[in-house]
Amino acid sequence: MESSSDSFVRRRRRTFTDEFKAEAVRLCRLGDRSIAKVAKDLGISENGLRRWVDQSRIDAGQGPPGALTTDERRELAELRRQNRVLLMEREILKKAAAFFAKENQ
Repeated sequence: MESSSDSFVRRRRRTFTDEFKAEAVRLCRLGDRSIAKVAKDLGISENGLRRWVDQSRIDAGQGPPGALTTDERRELAELRRQNRVLLMEREILKKAAAFFAKENQ
């Protein structure tokens, strides 16, 4: 008997260069084809292309107030990663301090 997890096929997430994304956005901005048509022609998801178009507007200063630019998103991701590392290091140091305090008693 086949379980539901056996029938689930995980697709590998594709990555695209910044140049590819910029060209796809440029094609959408030409206005002669819809986002759906450009996405189909390029073999990418419509939702993904729509996010790229929206993000390019934000990067150009035409997004809603408070929307993060691509650079700000990258910086935020890096700061979150650094914060996770610092929190783990702090926990290790707290445990080490407690261990050595107990040893010295």
